[in-house]
This record gives sequence, C-alpha cells and structure tokens, in this order.
Amino acid sequence: MTQISFSELNLHPEIQRAVTAMGFDFATPVQSETIPLIRAGVDVIARSQTGTGKTAAFAIPAIETTDTEEYKPSVQVLILCPTRELAQQGAEEIRKLARFMPEVRPVEIYGGAPIDKQCIRLRRANIVIGTPGRVMDHMRRKTLKLDKLKMIVLDEADEMLNMGFKEDIETILQDTPESRQTILFSATMPKAILRLTRQFQKDPQLIEINRDQMTIEDIKQSFVEVPHHRKKDALITLLNYYEPQRTIVFCNTKKMVDELDSLLTSQKFSVQSIHSDIKQAQRTAVMQDFKNGKTAILMATDIAARGIDVSDVDMVINFDVPQNSEYYIHRIGRTGRAGKSGWSITICSGRREVATIRDMAEHSKSEIERLKLPTVNEQKGAVADKLVQSMSEAMSAEQEPLYVELTEKLVSLGYSHAQIASAALQLHFGSLALPVPVEFDDTITRDNNGKSSKNRRRTQGNRKSQDRGKNNRSAKSSRSKGWVDSKDLKRSQKRKPHRG
Repeated sequence: MTQISFSELNLHPEIQRAVTAMGFDFATPVQSETIPLIRAGVDVIARSQTGTGKTAAFAIPAIETTDTEEYKPSVQVLILCPTRELAQQGAEEIRKLARFMPEVRPVEIYGGAPIDKQCIRLRRANIVIGTPGRVMDHMRRKTLKLDKLKMIVLDEADEMLNMGFKEDIETILQDTPESRQTILFSATMPKAILRLTRQFQKDPQLIEINRDQMTIEDIKQSFVEVPHHRKKDALITLLNYYEPQRTIVFCNTKKMVDELDSLLTSQKFSVQSIHSDIKQAQRTAVMQDFKNGKTAILMATDIAARGIDVSDVDMVINFDVPQNSEYYIHRIGRTGRAGKSGWSITICSGRREVATIRDMAEHSKSEIERLKLPTVNEQKGAVADKLVQSMSEAMSAEQEPLYVELTEKLVSLGYSHAQIASAALQLHFGSLALPVPVEFDDTITRDNNGKSSKNRRRTQGNRKSQDRGKNNRSAKSSRSKGWVDSKDLKRSQKRKPHRG
C-alpha cells in the first residue's frame, strides 16, 4: 500500500503542527484509511491489531469534531476502553495531538482513582476517555451527561466484551443520541461484536488492516522447550545470558506474576509487576518507572498489559504460552515498535505447547524458530567476557599509585602478575559470583517420530517392570492352582524338616 503523508490528509493546522512536533511524517495504513471515513461522519468498524497507530486514527477526527467555541462545555466525544492503562494512554495521546489547542479538554475516568476529583474535571471536559464501569458510575451520579454527544468510540471492543462489559456498553449506547457517530476498533470480529454493530451502528464501513498478512516484521520470534519444573531456571538463564535492557515477561495468572516477581527480586533483578489486584496508584508508578528506565523487567498479565506503550522494549518473554493467537500477537507487539527491532521468546513445556506456539506464529504469517538454551560453558564464557570488559575499562583509566605500589611489592615477594591479577579478581567478584550457570541436560530432545528420548527410556523401563510384574503374578497364580515349578520343587527338597 502507498504511504500517505499527514500533510496529504489536510489536518487541522494545529493538529498538523503537533504531529510534526511528534516526529511523524507518514500515516499508518489504519490512519490513512479510517481518518477520512470518520471525518465524513459515517460509522466505522476497523479491524486492526495493536501497534498499528489506531489511537491516533480515532483521536485526530475526535479532536476535529469537538466544538471548542461552546459557551457551556459539554461532552461531545466519549471513548470507551477496557482498562485503566488504555484510558490513560488514550488521554495522553489526545493531549499530545491537541497540545496547541488548549480549548480541547480531554479527561480520563476509571476505577481505582478518587471519583470526586474526576467529577470536578468533568465539569469542563469536552472529550472523555474511560472504562465502562466508571463511565456508568458517573452517569448514575449525573456528573457525566451524554445528551450532546457527537461521537462514541469503542476501543478494543472485543476485549471489553471478553471482560464482561457487554451490558454496560449497551446501557451507555442506549443513553446517547441516535444521531451520534459510532466508531468501533477491534482486533477480532466474534459474533458478539457483529451483533453489537447491527444493533447500534448505521451502515458501518468495514476497514480491515493486514488481515491476510498479519505480519510482525521487525520481531524475531523464538521458543525454548524445557521440562515444566525447569521453566523458572530457563527464565533466569535467558535474562542473565542475553541481558536485555528492557523486558516484559507475560504470565497467564496473577499468582504466577507474583511468584516470578519474588523469585527475580531474590536473584537481584530490577523487576516490578502489574495485574488487576494491584492498586491504581501503584500501577501508575510501576509503569512510570518502567518507561523511565528505572525498572528493567516488567511482569504482567494480558489484561493489565493492555495500554503498555513503551517504544524501546527489546525483549518479550512468554513465561506461559498465551491462551490464543490474539493474545500472542498483542504480547509480542510490545517489542519491535517505532521502527526498532525486537525479540520474543516463549518458554514451552511439552509437545502440545510447542505445537500451540507454532500454530500461533503461523496464524500471524510469521516464522518461529527453536532456540537452544546456552550451555554451562557458554554461560561461564558470557560472565568471563563481562569481567574482561570491566577490567579493560578499569585498566584504561588512570591507576591509583597505591595499587601500583602494592602490585610491585607482591611481585618482590615472588608472586607472578597472573597470580596477583587472579587473586584481585577473586576478591572483587567472588567465585564467578555473577549468575550461577544452569545446566539443562534434561532438556527434552525429540527423535524423528516426535517422541522424547527421555520419555522413550522411561517407557522401556515401565515395560520391564510390567514384565516382571506379569511373571510374579503368573508364579503366584501357578502356586495357587496347585502347579509346581521344577525350581520350586528343588527348593522345597533342600529345606530342613521342621522340628517341633
């Protein structure tokens, strides 16, 4: 598809100025296709994956739709999001695009934050971005009135339905003017979404981005296969060996997020976590630390990670295999953003999980390769290289005269320079005290038939034990029926008679 520059879209001058200041020259496919349609006032269904620029695709027309000359401010645009993080991200994006338009006043509302402060801000808001539950709270309090609404946007509509917001969404839509414009963004099109569009949209225009070739071009995709009880060892090994600067580790449950947080903290990693049980203020602080580089590793569940917008995540690790292809694409889409390369690694356990992750990669029209975990020697080599680099940097700096004098004194006592250097390294670093290398000898290896050699040995052992069990049962059965084996007869003849 031919790239279209933002200047060709004839944006509002102040929005064009903001887009230029943000460093964007060309619109993404979803932006170039949806912005003209939304501007035309028609209802739109946009099927687009995360990381395609969809927030700006609806934010730009939303800003342009807003009448900033109203005598009494009213809410003219409502954007519904599944999570607090997405609401915050949407509001932040609108503020960036409207940075030269102070009369555009976006307000984000979501649970876990003081509702009284939100009530005060809503009095002057003309664009509201919120989660369905908190929007309903304000509607009941009469602090959010939608009688003058011009546009409503359902961002990640499929995820909102998955989270059980169907009734809330329907209630909100029923309370808006029939003349409103309804915009729906969704990564998938399940039947529930189609029913929603039939009920609340008027002749919607469908836009599908990358449906036939849903590729993640700048992301290297890999998986490792280890026994289930070695998954935590594998995670620590990957982090130690490859040393990613900024990593997101995904888990399927909040419990596992907490477990891994404790484990990695005990291993001296810089790690924090987000999931739905963590209070909003703490989640905001965690995300701010991760964006600013104060935290190197972010542990997250799929739902809590909605809205993570960090452009320089260099590695995503799926500790648990995602529940479906859409979650997989969303997870790995956290890396390789803004034209940068990224790497995703999935830790699998067993043939079924390997087959599942291969299917997910195939669904995204991309390739995934098996990654061999580093051997103990490779791990030690990486540690040694790190020490050599540290020592090289230290030797290139000016030497402390006292240490030079001590070295000469040790040489005069008969020690070689190699002995002195080795002892100094031992004192400073300990016994190769950077991560303890982990051996993965019991990593599963597969033969041509797909069976693991470890399982094959176990099967043979089971057969031998079963054969011994059969023989024992046969012997017992023979004796019970009065049959006497010749060996049993000889043994009985050798027995001494019982003396009473």
